[in-house]
Amino acid sequence: MKQLKSACLLSVNYMFLARSLIKMSANNPVLNRLEQRTVEADKVIEYLKQQVLLLKEKATLQASIREEKKLRVENAKLKKDVEELKKQLIEKEKRNGVKEIAVPAAAAVQSSSKVLVCETLKPAASVSAAVPANKEKAQKANEDKKKKEKKGENKKSTGGEDESMQVDVSRLDLRVGRIVTAKKHPDADSLYVEEVDVGEATPRTVVSGLVKHVPIEQMQNRMAVLLCNLKAAKMRGVVSQAMVMCASSPDKVEVLDPPSGAVPGDRVTFQGFPGQPDKELNPKKKVWEQIQPDLRTDGQCIATYKGAAFEITGKGVCKAQTMSNSGIK
Repeated sequence: MKQLKSACLLSVNYMFLARSLIKMSANNPVLNRLEQRTVEADKVIEYLKQQVLLLKEKATLQASIREEKKLRVENAKLKKDVEELKKQLIEKEKRNGVKEIAVPAAAAVQSSSKVLVCETLKPAASVSAAVPANKEKAQKANEDKKKKEKKGENKKSTGGEDESMQVDVSRLDLRVGRIVTAKKHPDADSLYVEEVDVGEATPRTVVSGLVKHVPIEQMQNRMAVLLCNLKAAKMRGVVSQAMVMCASSPDKVEVLDPPSGAVPGDRVTFQGFPGQPDKELNPKKKVWEQIQPDLRTDGQCIATYKGAAFEITGKGVCKAQTMSNSGIK
């Protein structure tokens, strides 16, 4: 027990001594200054480390700049060497009979000057170059021919004018129409102005010089045959969009009658002339003027073209009332 009490007293003494030393150090200004200098030294060391890093980065950058300048100098030297070699090559090829062709310099060189490109004049090379050129030329000519043929077919299929198209009655767009109304032209005593249904969304306006030949009451609400692809023309201020087909002589004119059962828009066809009508007759080609002389009524007053009747398929033929062997226009 005595030994235990002694140990306890000793530990208490040590604790008291330790507290006293701590208390003394806290009040010692020398220790405080040492501690502050230690902190300042740490800050200086950190600053020096940062400066060392900056110096390393600066040294690396300067080294890169020096390397770049060195590379630029070497690049310029290489370009100069290349140009010198080109000149030597051109001089040698000139002595060997080489043809010079001036072409713009490459964009990579960034120069507006021209360099000479050499083309050797060996016979074998000339022949080998000529063969592809001739082949390409022939191929292009063949393609152009095909395009022209296709263009001609397109024109024919759409009714367009073409020099190679045959001039016959199939070029005319002849249709059955019904004259809805007819009245005298306000500015011409010899002309009628008619509104005619030819199977389209709206009637066509037609101007006809029939006042002296057909009474106006016979022009009202009657069937007729009309030429619908003449170019529209203004007649005394009124645009005419078709022409009423009539048997005609110097003394008499009769409007052609379609067969019974025909309706507006029915197409007039001709045996032996199966072509398609032009979209619009070109006045400069004078297609109508070439066809009209062969349009006539026969001995039975049937309207014909070179003997082929004006026919509405499945319904009959077109006729004049009384006029036989007469022209049609």
